Amino acid sequence: MIVYAMLGTILFLGKLIMEGLPNIHPIAMFITAFTIVYRAEALIPIYVYVLLVGLYGGFTMWWVPYVYIWTLLWLAIMLLPRKLPDRIAFVLYAAVCTLFGLLYGTLYAPTQALLLGYDFATTLKWIASGFPFDAMHGIGNLFMSILILPMAKLLRRLNRQIGIPVM
Repeated sequence: MIVYAMLGTILFLGKLIMEGLPNIHPIAMFITAFTIVYRAEALIPIYVYVLLVGLYGGFTMWWVPYVYIWTLLWLAIMLLPRKLPDRIAFVLYAAVCTLFGLLYGTLYAPTQALLLGYDFATTLKWIASGFPFDAMHGIGNLFMSILILPMAKLLRRLNRQIGIPVM
């Protein structure tokens, strides 16, 4: 549990350190690497992260989508085959992370619409107005995805050294 708490804290610190850049952070890269290595147990650091974000920024309206949005990325990675050649894995993980960044506003929108009472047309306008930020998010995720496989390999090696079974 200590390892998962530390990994969740790393997610939070990664977001905090990169806060000055709009929607560019290592969260998708870390979640993908954690999911590759820890599978279902990767949900633990994800929700430690979600809790820390709420404690830091407040459990307000903007926080609510965090409860499900990062789980969607986790689920997308879980649905990919476990044993892939590195070249294919690199491309698939990069594609999923990039697509996730591009769709972030769309994934966020249902909660926004429900909490603010948006109709469908207003929700579409809200998504469209945020697309430049989603594009930056996707591009940031694409560049961060270069680190996914090295991070997963590092986590596996560290787990073996401290005696944690690896998937």
